[in-house]
Amino acid sequence: MPLPKISTPTYELTLPSTGKKIKYRPFLVREEKVLILALESENPTQITNAVKNTLKECIQTRGVKVEDLPTFDIEYLFLNIRGKSVGESVDLVVTCPDDEETTVPIKIYIDEIEVTKDESHSRDIKLDESLTLRMKYPSLKQFVQNNFDFSEDGADSLEKSFEVIASCIDVIFNEDDAWSASDCTKKELLSWLDGLNSHQFKEIENFFATMPKLSHTITIKNPNTEKESEVTLEGLQSFFG
Repeated sequence: MPLPKISTPTYELTLPSTGKKIKYRPFLVREEKVLILALESENPTQITNAVKNTLKECIQTRGVKVEDLPTFDIEYLFLNIRGKSVGESVDLVVTCPDDEETTVPIKIYIDEIEVTKDESHSRDIKLDESLTLRMKYPSLKQFVQNNFDFSEDGADSLEKSFEVIASCIDVIFNEDDAWSASDCTKKELLSWLDGLNSHQFKEIENFFATMPKLSHTITIKNPNTEKESEVTLEGLQSFFG
């Protein structure tokens, strides 16, 4: 006689980028094992594939393409799926900002962590009187680099930053024409970025600085100085103990 099947609960959340509600289930043991093995390998390709396949298995709503989701959607999804799988809260140790030395333990409940949006944020960047650059958000590959990058060599960080920016260019347009990044090579996009002036490049950097992000603000009290401070945690990596 076959062993009985165990029912898996499903949950619902709203994708921050679109407001669309999707259903998901927690990790199963086999999926958690694949994730752990991938993380232990410290191989970005293995980690990317493990995260992608796990999210695909856990998302129960049809038509959701994990590869096309922006980084903050993936972080929000991953955090909530992990929460339903291994615990509704995370225990962290936070450094008090008043002396930048004393640490205090805190507990954060996952359902209190949200994706915050800057009202000034826009995907369209005005480059001059005629040209506008439209950006797209970093996706799954960048999510892995942001949260599971084991590289110790920071010598290529500037080059990697330019490559990330180039990968997020969607289209350049004016009233008469449009140039899609999908029709350009990586080399062409990097060369085009090199031709921007300082102000234009800062506007692009501001796109990344103000884009929606996983964020939670807490108030902590330094036991040595008795001073209370607000600390804002941002990005998925901030919520892993």
